[in-house]
Amino acid sequence: MQSDYIIVLTTVGSKELAETLAKNVIARRLAACVQIQQTESFYAWMDKIEHSNEYLLVIKTKTVLFEDLSRFILQKHDYQIPEIIQIPIVKGSESYLEWIKATTK
Repeated sequence: MQSDYIIVLTTVGSKELAETLAKNVIARRLAACVQIQQTESFYAWMDKIEHSNEYLLVIKTKTVLFEDLSRFILQKHDYQIPEIIQIPIVKGSESYLEWIKATTK
C-alpha cells in the first residue's frame, strides 16, 4: 500500500541554498513545510572518507509530487550526486495530513 504523503530528504552545503530551496519549494506548492537543520556528514566519495558541514532539508509533501519536487531539486542543486530520498508517512495526525493536502498542488 502506497502512502499519500511523504517526507523527502536532501542535503546542501550552504544555509543560503537551503533557504532558497525551501522558499521556492513552498512557493511552487511542491511541499507544505520544509525544515532546515544544520548537520555534520561523513561519507565515502572518490575512494576517500569525507566530512562536511551540511544543511538537511526535511520536506513534507504528497507522494504524487515527488517527481516534480525531485526534478526541481536537481535543477537547483550544486552537488554532483545530490541526496534525494523519499520516506513514506505511514501514519500521521489527520489534521496535519489534511493541511499538507490543502497547501500543495
